[in-house]
Amino acid sequence: MLKSFSIILILIVFSCNSTPDPQEIIDRSIELAGGSAYDNFEMEFDFRGRHYVSMRKSGNFEYTRITRDSLSEIIDTYSNMKPFRRIKNGEVVKLPDSLSSRIENSINSVNYFVLLPNGLNDEAVNKSYLGEVSIKDKNYHKIQVTFDEQGGGKDFEDVFIYWINSDNYAMDYLAYKYFTNGGGLRFREAFNIREINGIRFSDYRNYKPKDKSVALEQLDAQFKAGELELLSLIETENIVVR
Repeated sequence: MLKSFSIILILIVFSCNSTPDPQEIIDRSIELAGGSAYDNFEMEFDFRGRHYVSMRKSGNFEYTRITRDSLSEIIDTYSNMKPFRRIKNGEVVKLPDSLSSRIENSINSVNYFVLLPNGLNDEAVNKSYLGEVSIKDKNYHKIQVTFDEQGGGKDFEDVFIYWINSDNYAMDYLAYKYFTNGGGLRFREAFNIREINGIRFSDYRNYKPKDKSVALEQLDAQFKAGELELLSLIETENIVVR
């Protein structure tokens, strides 16, 4: 009897002290934000003066960016089914591989942020649990994401942190450390959260630290202390999902 009680007690202590599984947390966050709706969709939206048309179907994707001005219309298409293509005023334009790669990366980055937290289960993604914190009287799981070089894209060295609400698994905050153009840190706070045809979208208040020596992991504390500088609003407009 005493032996059985000891085993139960050990199991209870182990359960209480065990670290939450970041994979399970991300899975639940993705399910809240869209789940299977992410697998097959067509979407259009406007972002920073450009129009985007995005499609995902059975593991394949095609992202198109349309740039218009008074003189021209440029259509750039990035896909895992065919090579990058640019059409300007109805004619195919051949670009150097280096420029094509930069445009692909830009288009992919826009779609990555618009569709978060979808994408956090890609094969190149590595997740680690950093603990639980409180922001604006709500509790959050703090999860760090890094990327493998193979399959992690051009900016695979970037490091992200996501704050997932402990109660409803909404992704309300994110931060990242980037290395392009001299590098830096950014912290984003979600607002204007809405659901469109089964997929959850957010706009963001985009901040940077006033103190350049601050570490990525400290940005939530800096935000709570009012030590971040608001840079811009990240707004995705005129979203249509089919």
